[in-house]
Amino acid sequence: MTKILVDTNIILDVLLGRQPWLSASLAVWVAVDRGQARGYLAAHAVTTMFYVVRRLQGEDKAWAVLPGVLRVFRIATVDETIIRHAARDRWPDFEDSVQTEAGVAAMCDFIVTRNPKDFSRSPIPVLTPEDVIDRL
Repeated sequence: MTKILVDTNIILDVLLGRQPWLSASLAVWVAVDRGQARGYLAAHAVTTMFYVVRRLQGEDKAWAVLPGVLRVFRIATVDETIIRHAARDRWPDFEDSVQTEAGVAAMCDFIVTRNPKDFSRSPIPVLTPEDVIDRL
């Protein structure tokens, strides 16, 4: 089974209905939900998602969407080793480096993001939502 690490922005596109990205991001979510791929979120992405949804749509909404996220996606561990590896890499965006290291540790086949350039140093191939859907 293909294992994909899903970037935080994909999850937020779906939860917040962000256009013009909603359709492609939702297709990734649905593919994972249907078992076409095993989807992972870096552990810290879940707290970031919760914070952003709570800030923009309220605490009740954030708590309401959390069970669905946890039902569909597995969590890629972020621990001391992941943080130290990401710090060693010194990417321009530390959070993207942490996500990448979590994906490496979870043995993901791809990272799915709508900002591939942010992951240009990734040892894991990076795909857009449209690209990953075509592959699945």
